[in-house]
Amino acid sequence: MTIFWIIVLVACIVIELATLQFITIWFGLASVPALILAATGQPIWLQILVFFVAATVLVICTRPFVKKFQKNIVATNADLDVGKTAMVTETIDNSKNEGRVNLNGVFWAARSVDGTVIEKDTTVVVKEINGTKLIVSAESK
Repeated sequence: MTIFWIIVLVACIVIELATLQFITIWFGLASVPALILAATGQPIWLQILVFFVAATVLVICTRPFVKKFQKNIVATNADLDVGKTAMVTETIDNSKNEGRVNLNGVFWAARSVDGTVIEKDTTVVVKEINGTKLIVSAESK
């Protein structure tokens, strides 16, 4: 089991370094006491119990502290398009999975927010972005 805990520790460190999300670091740290228990010949059930208790305590005690130092989420270019107007270039019909709009010279697949059919050449407002589709509603006049 000593080898297992070393692998867990190294894997968690590698994943943390690759993502920098402060998620796997706690599991890596929690594997250290389990590794010590394994090296001293303690039973597997105790190693696993200590691992889970240590991980839980680390997450509960440090997660709020770490969240204070994480940067605020910055909107991506696509997120900045929410609220803008676009022109329907192909009638939007959710039931047929059809519809396209032109937003700032870029053609997007589009669906209506409430399922209503929106005819071609109608001006719409982008309500949200779902993957590669714009969720839109007809512009109020």
